[in-house]
Parts: sequence; structure tokens; C-alpha cells
Amino acid sequence: MKDQFIKELQEKYTFKGDEIVLGKAKLNDEVLPEGKISIPLKTLNRHGLIAGATGTGKTKSLQLLAEGLSKNGVPSLLMDIKGDLSGIAQPGDAKNKHIISRHEALQIPYESIGFPVELLSLSEEKGVKLKATVSEFGPILFSKILGLNETQEGVMSVIFKYCDDKQLALVDLKDIRKVLQYVAQGEGKKEIVKDYGTISSQSLGAILRKIVALEQQDGDAFFGEPSFEIEDLIKVENGYGKVNVLRLTDIQNKPALFSTFMLSLLAEVYNELPESGDSDKPKLAIFIDEAHLMFEEASKELLSQVETVIKLIRSKGVGIFFCTQLPGDIPDDVLSQLGLKIQHALRGFTAKDRKEIQKAVENYPISEYYEADELITQLGIGEAFVTALNEKGIPTPLAHTYLTAPASRMDILSKSEINELVEDSDLAKKYNQEIDKESAFEILSEKLEQAALLQAKDEDAKKTVRKSSSRRKELSTFEKILKSPVIRSMGVAVAGIVTRHLLGSVGKKRR
Repeated sequence: MKDQFIKELQEKYTFKGDEIVLGKAKLNDEVLPEGKISIPLKTLNRHGLIAGATGTGKTKSLQLLAEGLSKNGVPSLLMDIKGDLSGIAQPGDAKNKHIISRHEALQIPYESIGFPVELLSLSEEKGVKLKATVSEFGPILFSKILGLNETQEGVMSVIFKYCDDKQLALVDLKDIRKVLQYVAQGEGKKEIVKDYGTISSQSLGAILRKIVALEQQDGDAFFGEPSFEIEDLIKVENGYGKVNVLRLTDIQNKPALFSTFMLSLLAEVYNELPESGDSDKPKLAIFIDEAHLMFEEASKELLSQVETVIKLIRSKGVGIFFCTQLPGDIPDDVLSQLGLKIQHALRGFTAKDRKEIQKAVENYPISEYYEADELITQLGIGEAFVTALNEKGIPTPLAHTYLTAPASRMDILSKSEINELVEDSDLAKKYNQEIDKESAFEILSEKLEQAALLQAKDEDAKKTVRKSSSRRKELSTFEKILKSPVIRSMGVAVAGIVTRHLLGSVGKKRR
């Protein structure tokens, strides 16, 4: 049985082109030095899954794949949620007794090297700042990110058209927020009604609330300029593919921001890269660690968009690899597109856990050598079930694999090492500058201020007119009183009395 198993592995895991060696097969708890398990480089644009319970070594498997790709001149992008993937920039510990013991059992020499790394960031973490403008998303994709309904999506299309026609640049979230506020009242509302039709104030309010919710997850940190160019991810240094590590240690409680970035990235990669045909290796590999963050709060529309991109992006020479605890974290339509599967141990403590185990086992080829549903709970750290696609696209046999150790450091970088990488980065100098040119926010803010000034002047003018009118009314009333017959007769009588009094006094003095 053992000899038959080795023969089958050697037939099914031998390829014509370049490959990445993952380790050696195990059978009945014995490592088989003749049972090499590898992946053909040619099929790594068919996407993949790395799954397993916490602490079983799935992040190290991700690191192992990224290293293999870099050695073959393929750049990659790694989502570093826990902070330990940045260690790929430094050589591994060749004196580590666990590494020495593992490679002796594998009969593979251990090579300790570091890889060319670019640190990226979506937030205040050190690294090259990744940004995109609202305009680059377009109304449809931006609506999907916000989870808008069909009516609200139509309103968003009108808003984008209005901004295009009025040459209002939509750079960041404050721009789109200011446009919504402007068209909801006064002159802006008149312009919209005149040229595009009536827009419901309820729809505008609902969209504005969705934007505010995205801002509360620091979405405003992602939208802006300068926009990141996809070509800067596809770099080769001294024959090694550049490993781009996106530091996301502060993003676990912001799934909306993570989903926004991932959808933007996948859409941009698909739109910018040319068709590559059937090449010998991928142009770029994207590894999404803690992939459940991408899907758990995504709307149906957003999930549909992701599924579409996953299906189509393979033709651009891009491979996408999801790393998560349970295969069930990945939507079925996406899971069905994944050619490589590396399954670490799962724990069957509850009825729900056992259902997940059964679902995971159903994703693998049937094996006469393993009781997969039992063995999957007994896999040790750094061990996994592996099945891939051969160069003809046919699944390879399921193999219980004893994995090699990563050649680079399996730990975080120090602060000084991070600072050194960022300071030496040409991309950091290119993208870490603050740009806040005149856009919709500034233009419309000025319009609103001018409108407020005109309104204030108009109010002052009206007050002046009212006061003048009031004084004229007072004068008019006084004049009427003076001209009245009663006042005139009273005036004559008073004048007579005064005259008689004065004349009478003089006469007395003369007598």
C-alpha cells in the first residue's frame, strides 16, 4: 500500500514546468521522503484556499507560498492582519531546533533568506499609503460598497453625472457628502430638478447616512489622492518578486473599510492589467488573510461583484488565495473557483464544528489512503491536507503533507526594521505626500458661502426698507394730524389767547 501510494504521488505530483515544493507526504504518521508534494507554478492563477483552526500553521503556509512565488520572480500582495507576515523581509532562524528537526525528517536542506518587501498601509500604520478617489470607483461600484438599493443607486448615478457636467472632482468622502448636501437645498436643488429631474430628499438622506457610517470606520483615510497605481505592485528586484505586505493590524473591527479596499483593489487589477493568456506563471498573487472580514458584512450586491471578479481575473494572470479558519467562511460560488486547497486541522468540539468538518472534507478528492473526516481533526502543527491542479487542470490526489518551514522569519519586524524599510522606500516618497487640491467640497462650500452672504445682504436690505417705510408712515400720520380742522381751529384759538395776553400786558403798563 505504501509503495503504491508513493508511486501514485510521484506520477501525479511531477510537472514539466516550474513548481513550488510544499513538503513531503505522510502515511500512517510516517514522513515519506520520496513523496514530494509540490504545486505547478502554471496553475497558481486558479486561486486557492488555506484553512484551519487557530494555531495550526495556516499563516506559515501562506508565507511559504509567497516565498516560493518570489523565488520564481512572481510579486505578491499579502494582507497582514496579525502583524507577523512582515517578518518575510528577514532571514529565518537556521539554528531553531524545531526547524532543524523538521527538515531532517523531510530530508530537505533548510535555506535561511529574507525577501524584498514593501510595507503598505490603509491607516496610520507605517508604510506606503494606499488611496483611491471616489470618481475612480464610479457610481455603480461606489453604490455597491455603500449597500444602496436600486432607487438609491439611480440617484448616485445622477449625482456622478451632475458632478461630471459641472466639473466637480469627487476625490474623497467629504466631496460626495458636500454634493449631497448642496443638491438637497437651494440653488443646487433647482439645478438638479431643471437638468436631471426631481430627486427624493429621503433617498439623499439615506445615502448620506451610509457615507457617514463608512466615515466612522475610517473610510475617509482610504479615499483621496494620490491614487495608488497597480503597476507599483508588480515589481521584481534582483530576480525576486517583490512581496508587498499590507499592514492591517488595526482594521479587524472595520470590516466595511476592508471590504471597500478589497473590492476596489480587485476591480482596479482587473481593469488595468491586460489579458495574459495561458502563461507559465502568474503576474501577481494576492493573499487575503482572515478572509471572513471581507465577506461577513458584505451586501449581496458586493458579494456578487467579488464573485464576478474572482471568476474573470484569472485571465489577467492573477491568483487570489483566501486564508481563513473555516471553508464555510467563503461563499460557495467563490469556493468552487479555488483550485489549490491547503487544509490544516479543524476541531470538532460542537455539532456545528462537525458539520463544518464534513463540508470541508466534501471539497477534497476521495482518497483510499485516508479517513479524511477523522484525520482532519488530528493533523499536527505544520501539517495539512493538500490538493492542487496539475498542468492540465486535473485535481491531484489528496495528500497529508508535512510542510517545510518558511525560509524567512516567522515573527514580526521590530520598529527600527519597519522604519528602515519605509525610509528606504521609493514608493513611500511617491505616495505619502498630502494632496488636497480644489474639488467638489471647496467649490460647493464657496458657493454656499456666497449664497449665505447674498441672503444676509438681502435680509439687511429688507430691514432697511421696512425701517424707512415705518418712518414714512409715522411722518404721514403726523402731517395728517397737523392738517386736520380740529388742530387748525385749536391753533387759531391758542394764537388769539397768546396775542391778547401779550397786548393786554403792554396796555396796562402804558396806563
